[in-house]
Amino acid sequence: MNRFIPFIFLLLTFFNQSVLSENTAAKEKVFEWESLPDLAPASVHGHQPGLAGAFSGVHNNALILAGGANFPDAPPWQGGKKVWWKDIYVLKLEDRKWITDRSFVLPRPLAYGASISTDDGVVCIGGCDAQKCFPDVFLIKWDAATGTLATETLPSLPRPLAFMAAARVGHTIYVAGGQETLQPGKPTKTFLSLDLSKKSDPSYYWQECLPWPGPERILPVVAAQSDGMADCLYLFSGRKPISGQATQLLTDGYKYNPKKNEWTVVADVFGGSEDENKGRCIMAAPCIAFSSAHILVFGGDDGDIFSKIENLQFQIARLRGANNKVLQSKYNQILQDHPGFSRDLLAYHTVTDTWTKLDELPFGSQVTTTAVRRGNSVIIPSGEIRPGVRTANIWMGTHRDTQSFGTLNYTVLTIYLLALLMMGFYFSKREKSTDDFFKAGRRIPWWAAGLSIFGTQLSAITFMAIPAKTFSTDWLYLWGNVAIIAVAPLVIHFFLPFYRRLDVTTAYEYLEKRFSLPVRLIASLMFMLVQLGRIGVILFLPSIALSVVTGIDVNLCIMVMGGLCIVYTVLGGIEAVIWTDVLQVIVLFLGAIFCLIFIPFHIQGGWNGMLELADAAGKFKNLDFRFDLVAATFWVTFIGGMGEKIISYGTDQTTIQRYLTTRDEKAARHSIWTGALLAMPATLIFFLIGSALFAFYKTHPNQLSATLENTDAIFPWFIVSQLPAGLSGLLIAGVFAAAMSSLDSSMNSVAASFTTDFYRRFKPDAAESFYLKLARWITAIVGTAGTLFALMMAQWDIKSLWDQFTTFIGLFGGGLGGLFILAIFTRRTNGVGAIVGLIGSGVIQFILTRTTTLHPWSYVLTGIISFMVLGYLFSLFLPIKQKSIAGLTIYDMKES
Repeated sequence: MNRFIPFIFLLLTFFNQSVLSENTAAKEKVFEWESLPDLAPASVHGHQPGLAGAFSGVHNNALILAGGANFPDAPPWQGGKKVWWKDIYVLKLEDRKWITDRSFVLPRPLAYGASISTDDGVVCIGGCDAQKCFPDVFLIKWDAATGTLATETLPSLPRPLAFMAAARVGHTIYVAGGQETLQPGKPTKTFLSLDLSKKSDPSYYWQECLPWPGPERILPVVAAQSDGMADCLYLFSGRKPISGQATQLLTDGYKYNPKKNEWTVVADVFGGSEDENKGRCIMAAPCIAFSSAHILVFGGDDGDIFSKIENLQFQIARLRGANNKVLQSKYNQILQDHPGFSRDLLAYHTVTDTWTKLDELPFGSQVTTTAVRRGNSVIIPSGEIRPGVRTANIWMGTHRDTQSFGTLNYTVLTIYLLALLMMGFYFSKREKSTDDFFKAGRRIPWWAAGLSIFGTQLSAITFMAIPAKTFSTDWLYLWGNVAIIAVAPLVIHFFLPFYRRLDVTTAYEYLEKRFSLPVRLIASLMFMLVQLGRIGVILFLPSIALSVVTGIDVNLCIMVMGGLCIVYTVLGGIEAVIWTDVLQVIVLFLGAIFCLIFIPFHIQGGWNGMLELADAAGKFKNLDFRFDLVAATFWVTFIGGMGEKIISYGTDQTTIQRYLTTRDEKAARHSIWTGALLAMPATLIFFLIGSALFAFYKTHPNQLSATLENTDAIFPWFIVSQLPAGLSGLLIAGVFAAAMSSLDSSMNSVAASFTTDFYRRFKPDAAESFYLKLARWITAIVGTAGTLFALMMAQWDIKSLWDQFTTFIGLFGGGLGGLFILAIFTRRTNGVGAIVGLIGSGVIQFILTRTTTLHPWSYVLTGIISFMVLGYLFSLFLPIKQKSIAGLTIYDMKES
């Protein structure tokens, strides 16, 4: 073995020097820019078109610009005077035509306020004219059907304000910075909020909020974005004018978490300068939140020439005579020769707290304007391109998916998927009966069954979601996975014996023996409905991430995985399912280990450097002993994890079926321990990969795509963008296969449940060949229905794969888990009580989702506990004639 270590080291070193350097050289083109029709003819605003400080936003597919200021007669160095305007302009984006109706006006000339686009219209906040600032807040609404504008008065600010910035977090608008008067040197630390969802509430007015722990400022850059754990408000840069002194150019940054009502200092603005370690000012820059965790800043004033101009102004004010004229001439020349503001397109990543320069704008940077988000596009309307000069240009940048998966990767993916099909054809020759189709003739080795159990629990969601979760947050979810070690002995000693010794095909046969036929049918039907949803979830969620990083259409991803899975599962039954699971576990496990070794080679300090970076950011935090069902505390993750593992390992037909494919109960016990013990190193590996990815992108922020709309794509993105072609194709193929390994399990188990619990239960005399044919048809129908459901889900907004999947399991699986627990551990629970308990538990779960904000893992607990309490109590109050339950509880379990 030692002979191969130098070879492995050289191989990784080669990847380090060739792959990363090649990728580092590549620059991501975030937007394709096009010019929309200019704001208005020059005659509208004198000789200088364009507006600075206008309110701008999008409503009903129309771009709205209102108010603004410019120098209509001459630039300031020629004695021109600034004029404020009250006109409102509307650009219909469907036909790209301006409407300049003279009846579209504001109540007064106004500029340099803040504006926010909402579904109800464009919210315009504060602003000023040539004499004073105003506290007014109003909504501008565009009626596309009638071509008319309307305004609605909103609660006024508690005091006048201008030259501030604003952003919206959820339903709440936040306003930061600005000044209350036009006197020089009067910036503020104003921080206000207005919850738009409280229009009918007496508290519908602006609230004073805790200000940031930094200096006062005007013209800051403000945006709302997720930090991986919560939606937050970010405040950057601006300037602090000081009466009689040089203005302080600000480069600092702060994050406000509304849920915690606290500010955190974040990285200063960097990027684009010769000295990358030098902070830079981006005052008055337009910005947007983009992708899952980026804030994009378009240019901005870095303040270098501003400082020179201000210095000359001070000197001119102090001097008289000839010297004053020389300085005035120099001042005018600087304004006239101003090259324009920075064209750098900067990106701040909220998770890694890093800045990088993404690109350069192909046009002159426009400041004192508001960037407007419209789908995958951003619109930068008018604004100031250098001091005293406005532009009528309206630019729209549209993000295009340009990620290419590559010929070699497509080839590897195709070969891998064809291999899965061939396995289906191979095992189809052995499927002679439903015993073969559902139990593989009990010829599966214990280790293969164990790998299959592990692979089914792993799934593509786990492969992507665990690294994404630890990349974005920390290790608090660790205990949910560790819980399997506590659950495995319980399953082996209290659940497995009933399934093996009663010689059942589905777990629900046991429920009929223990309770009644209606309980069996209801539980089986619930399981089938849950699995239909599960198929859709497991098809859809990985497809989003795979589509983002490979460029393959999300619908095509869904159809390819669903179609292939249907074919080989219909052909090869559970035997094909298990052996394809074995293949994907090997591929994904080895691939994950390779990535964990590979990443530290690209981080300064190697493995230790990676750990230090992640630890400094709190990425290894894993204990929170608060009693809080809303947060990912130890109690929620560990106890909720135990509940989820009991459901998955003790009551889920997809897993139980694996127990029934081995030779005997002893082999089944070995398979359970195999799956459980593999979960431990897998948990550490995938949690470490997320922390390693954080350290990697912390040190290489330019490698992190600014267009990842879902953080769950972070690991696949790393695979595709950093690993060599071919190897990345193999791992992405493994992700496809991991998704399919969970899908095929659901398809086969639903077919087993329908065939055994419904059709065969009522028609036991049909030919075995008919049952086998029926099982295959049901497999195909279920797979098709799940695929169609996944295609429907493609329209939904899902932020976290793991949270959504856990919520789904908790909401619909908790009751079933509680049903089996009562069946095995109690004598007095009866069939009627069980049915009423299932109904009551479902009602409670529905109410909890509508009235609380429980953590997703808490729903597992509430589902199990609510059923156990209701099921047992109703059994006591609704007594029925109890049938014999000898050998059906732990108190008189049959010996093997």
